Amino acid sequence: MTTEDMLTALLSQARAEGAELVTLRAIAEEAGELGAARALARIGLSDEAASGDIDELRELLQAWRDAKASAWKAAIEWLVRGVFAALLVGIAVRLGVAELVR
Repeated sequence: MTTEDMLTALLSQARAEGAELVTLRAIAEEAGELGAARALARIGLSDEAASGDIDELRELLQAWRDAKASAWKAAIEWLVRGVFAALLVGIAVRLGVAELVR
């Protein structure tokens, strides 16, 4: 049984016992807000600076992603350069450039 199913069943049970649906919904909403506030407090995001902290974390994550993409790009560029350098050396050896230099 999911949380939503359990909440629906509890609301139905309370409604059957005579509670007003508006009151039950208000209680459920307050309980949800209380649970959310507790969860935020547990992870240290219940103060006024929490939104700034989340923004900083998002910026940090984006900077990490950008740095990772840059590192991969640089690694691929160096790999391509190495392959081309090896190809040039191979061509030079095949053409006998080493004998011409001596």
